[in-house]
Amino acid sequence: MEELIFGIIGGTALLMYGVNMMGDGLEKASGDTMKKILTVLTGKVWSAFLVGILLTALIQSSTAMTLLTVGFVNSGLMNLSQAVGIIYGANIGTTVTAQLMAFSFKFKLTDIALPILGIGF
Repeated sequence: MEELIFGIIGGTALLMYGVNMMGDGLEKASGDTMKKILTVLTGKVWSAFLVGILLTALIQSSTAMTLLTVGFVNSGLMNLSQAVGIIYGANIGTTVTAQLMAFSFKFKLTDIALPILGIGF
């Protein structure tokens, strides 16, 4: 039991340290250009919400998206209202991805995969 408790506390501390380091790195690496891009893409809550859905669908991880968003807020590149929109979108994006997977088991998504790839190309 002790090992579990210490593991949770140590893991949480390591995660917070990593988020802090990521925020510092983002702050040093990105300048006004990154802030302008994030402001344009996530300026309104609805656009931040849509960006969260899209990016989560692309990277397939709402946790990674949330950690990136926290890093952006920590580094001052994004404000809290933008982050809330992205995090809500990330959670919805994960749900949509799971529903697509469930849909693909019911209906063979692989049957239409090649035409979709052709259209995308």
